[in-house]
Amino acid sequence: MDVSGLFPDARERNLEIEYERNSERYKFLKWGQLSLDNFRAVPPGRGIVHQVNLEWIASVAREEDGTWIPDSLVGTDSHTTMINGLGVLGWGVGGIEAEAVMLGQPIYMLLPEVVGFELSGELQPGVTATDMTLRIVEMLREHGCVGKFVEFHGQGLSSLSLPDRATIANMAPEYGATCGFFPVDQTTLDYMILSGRDTDHVEDVKRFMSAQGLFYEQSSTTPKFTSNLELDLGTVEPSLSGPKRPQDRVSLSEMKSHWRASLNAETGHQGHGIDPSRNSDSSPIEGRGCDLNHGDVVIAAITSCTNTSNPSVMIAAGLMARNARSRGLQIKPWVKPSLAPGSRVVTEYYDASGLSDDLDSLGFSVVGYGCTTCIGNSGPLDPEIEAAIDDGDLVVGSVLSGNRNFEGRIHQKIKANYLASPPLVVAYALAGTLDIDFSKEPLGLDGAGEPVMLSDIWPSDDEIRRTVEAAIGPEMFIRRYSDVLSEPRWDSIPSEASELFPWDEDSTYVRLPSFFQGIEPEPSPVEPIEDARVLVKVGDSVTTDHISPAGAFPSSGPAGKYLMSKGVEPRDFNSFGSRRGNHEVMIRGTFANIRMRNQTAPGTEGGLTTHFPTNEVVSIHEASERYQSESTQLVVLAGSQYGSGSSRDWAAKGTFLLGVRAVIAKSYERIHRSNLVGMGVLPLAFSDGTDAESLGLDGTELYSIPASGDLDPFSEIIVTAKKGDGTVVSFPVIVRLETPVEVEYYRNGGILQTVLRNLAKD
Repeated sequence: MDVSGLFPDARERNLEIEYERNSERYKFLKWGQLSLDNFRAVPPGRGIVHQVNLEWIASVAREEDGTWIPDSLVGTDSHTTMINGLGVLGWGVGGIEAEAVMLGQPIYMLLPEVVGFELSGELQPGVTATDMTLRIVEMLREHGCVGKFVEFHGQGLSSLSLPDRATIANMAPEYGATCGFFPVDQTTLDYMILSGRDTDHVEDVKRFMSAQGLFYEQSSTTPKFTSNLELDLGTVEPSLSGPKRPQDRVSLSEMKSHWRASLNAETGHQGHGIDPSRNSDSSPIEGRGCDLNHGDVVIAAITSCTNTSNPSVMIAAGLMARNARSRGLQIKPWVKPSLAPGSRVVTEYYDASGLSDDLDSLGFSVVGYGCTTCIGNSGPLDPEIEAAIDDGDLVVGSVLSGNRNFEGRIHQKIKANYLASPPLVVAYALAGTLDIDFSKEPLGLDGAGEPVMLSDIWPSDDEIRRTVEAAIGPEMFIRRYSDVLSEPRWDSIPSEASELFPWDEDSTYVRLPSFFQGIEPEPSPVEPIEDARVLVKVGDSVTTDHISPAGAFPSSGPAGKYLMSKGVEPRDFNSFGSRRGNHEVMIRGTFANIRMRNQTAPGTEGGLTTHFPTNEVVSIHEASERYQSESTQLVVLAGSQYGSGSSRDWAAKGTFLLGVRAVIAKSYERIHRSNLVGMGVLPLAFSDGTDAESLGLDGTELYSIPASGDLDPFSEIIVTAKKGDGTVVSFPVIVRLETPVEVEYYRNGGILQTVLRNLAKD
């Protein structure tokens, strides 16, 4: 997102830049649209896939060959779970598994435990669906639900709109569950009508669900769950989450004290490690006539399908903007504002309610319809802002209505990132700092010099409800989705149907991948791992963003150097996310997050490791190449919740291409573990409550693992680690191959290799 919401033409300019930068990728997708059966492409600028699915694609139930079946979904983004808010069972899978599904492979899984989450009461005035969702994320992450389903039920469902439910369901990856499911009820049917679905189909859905005993009413029998949680919605407070993880909720009333404590706390999930003597540090912003301080908010983004699919919080943000405008308030000059809805319907109801002008006046013009800041595509800050951050070595902040705030994700210069509701995004843009107590300090002064408090401009629940009811109707959805598969620039992309894609050897975006080079009709026997070195050793909560970042990257790193060697200028690097069709870029970006702290290279940040036995600190990519030239096998050591966050299959693909044969972690997030198996990398888990630290392992050892093609799911094997002084540490690990099918995938070197061999036999 290069052009911010300060410019009224931001949407058109950003879309033009997007097509210019990504033409090679779009040609590939256009070829797929023309050449593959049952493949539809929603062009850029038409919305976020999850919101498009919620508002248009999902049928809830459908007739197929004379039989009615419930709708279901798997998708290659972890927030595919959003559709559970509509009563459609769905979850995210890695791209590797999805590719296999498209080739006819079923999805295999263990029967999951189901956590029952009972909701009661209703939200207090001024409390938003976002606040509620952040509280639920906190509770479920504490409870522990990795690999489990969560089903919401109880009297409190009746007070939640369908978009409220979709917001909760969207953030299932953040609370660790496979999905967060809401049953079909009258609210579901009402939303289907509101969003323009055929009324006869909606009636058929009700009849089918009722006949199957799947239509939820308050009198319905409560199912038996594996475990249970309860939340009285009346206890939910206005909240944010951060500064580095979505489960770390902070009450708005405690935000100022939290911020000040985190500034000086030891570097980690809750701290930035700034010495208290530097708390008042500032740096002048060239040409702005003001200084930048610790805690100043430099990005304020209303973004992501999580919240932009919910009219109540979006209208609240618009009314906040109107009230702020009427009092003469403006956002602070160091803030980069943006509004990126996940659907064009949002613009329709903003225009209908007259709120577009109010948002534009504060700098929240629509910059595009897409993920933008939420996925890390926040674009550059103004050069003078970046210079002030660097000159003062400042910890600055972002506030966004997204679903993730992991280190290095939102912007490489921003260390404190907070998730919040859209109206709170507006509030922090006006205040310009995290270092504020809204109950005691004003957002600013009005034209008469009078202080304006947050409570002065926060809209009432009744005003929000009335505006939503007056502004939104089925005709908006019908109109906006009538042409969703067409866009003038997309339609003009030159492409032709063919059996095989015509690879361009000079492309730096889309290259023929190397995953299947040398594949034989039968797999080679799986060999034990012997005397492997540790490429990476990390602690807890290492995310797929740490492993395979999605955002911008510097010219000084391996990926930047590679592209420059191909004649690409730094201004044209784009992002790691846009380069996923080029394995040469992505392997160089694996473990290259600027906030990555690899314990084999203590005291460093970024994609660095120590090459053993030379003890040289080099880039992880360079070390991998050295080890492979030396025929040295590699492993990764990790803590708990390894691979949390995005479903990013490149976190596993890159791990494989670096030469890693096995990962030994305390625990895994579901999708990343599955992706490792899908790439033929063996996931192992420390057993008996042990971990690398308790076993005295520091990553300098040589590791031997009795891997084989006949391992049993969840079996225990013994790993040996030989230290430099000759001491040997032997410890048990659990093989995290969970089904016989996964054993077969591992034996074949990955899921796609398995599928291709089976297709060849057929």
